[in-house]
Amino acid sequence: MTASQPPASSRLPLAGLRVVEFTHMVMGPTCGLVLADLGADVIKVEPIDGDRTRHLLGAGSGFFPMFNRNKKSIALDLRQPAGAEVARRLAASADVVAENFRPGTMKKYGLDYAALSQANERLIYVSLKGFLPGPYEHRTALDEVVQMMGGLAYMTGRPGDPLRAGTSVNDIMGGMFGAIGALGALIQRGITGRGQEVQSALFENNVFLVGQHMLQYAVTGKPAAPLPARDNPWAVYDVFTVKDGEQIFLAAVSDAQWVSFCDALGFADLRADPALATNNQRVQVRPALLAQLRERLVRWSAAELAAIFERAGLPFAPIARPEELFDDPHLQATGGLAEVRLPDGERAGQTARAALFPFTMDGQRLGVRLQPPAMGEHTRELLATLGYTAAEVAALQASAAVA
Repeated sequence: MTASQPPASSRLPLAGLRVVEFTHMVMGPTCGLVLADLGADVIKVEPIDGDRTRHLLGAGSGFFPMFNRNKKSIALDLRQPAGAEVARRLAASADVVAENFRPGTMKKYGLDYAALSQANERLIYVSLKGFLPGPYEHRTALDEVVQMMGGLAYMTGRPGDPLRAGTSVNDIMGGMFGAIGALGALIQRGITGRGQEVQSALFENNVFLVGQHMLQYAVTGKPAAPLPARDNPWAVYDVFTVKDGEQIFLAAVSDAQWVSFCDALGFADLRADPALATNNQRVQVRPALLAQLRERLVRWSAAELAAIFERAGLPFAPIARPEELFDDPHLQATGGLAEVRLPDGERAGQTARAALFPFTMDGQRLGVRLQPPAMGEHTRELLATLGYTAAEVAALQASAAVA
């Protein structure tokens, strides 16, 4: 078995668990993805015309194939009583229900926790929202919204130029925290026999991300500066433009690393300078030191510096673009990428490599058991498991209550 293959189902920790997710975009599907990769049978309930992320362009074009592997798809029209009844029967069969719609949406269809838990006290219900219950709970939230109001955009951008992080950090982490809550609730259910509602939210997730900067202010009394202008605790910790205009991140974050840095690059004069002996001394003269290092480092290429730093055991990083990671030798060697079939768009039916979760279990990565589904791909199969006859399925399809 290669590292990119999933372990046998019997070894996956959530094998036999049924999850029904009423989710869209990134946050909710991420929660379902965590549970699916861990072995759960995850059923994605889509609108009758399919999840909107199937057809997003540009920066949204990777959402569906990235966050919906290892799931089955059923497409329902919840506005029709027959479609809503199918959804309720599906939810009644579930160990976990996950949803990330606006407050009140699920209640309209009898799919809220209060209604479903009356029929199944063991149900774990994961509600993924923009805000936890409180003054903001009815606001419409996006990752960008909470990054702006939660201090992350301020910390990422230059002073006076707030900038959102370059990926869906709150959506992804908010979904992960929802899954963590579900796993905790599953353990507790094993003890008490009762389920519970778990809530996770984008804004609170973002506040957790900047919590270290909040406490920095509490400890020092000094507001945290945006990252490009922060008071850096290390002198050598920066991106350097080197030979032929290439860029590389280089660091030396301890006095021992400073010595290794100087030895590796032949900077004996800097190593011998008593004014640079300790990290705090170097921090005090950081602008001048960095200017001097920039002048010296231009003689090397980024690849040459990477080789030098790797031999010396010093921190370094090439400045990679996302598309370059497909060819990363470490990801290839460790099975960090797995082939998935693209279900929609011009490349439907073709494959692409997607990132797997960044951990192993029993020495194996959690791989792809089910390809990202076509819209409604498993509708007939799932209706049969709920007891619908062939004639009933045909009637549901004829009325467009299911696709």
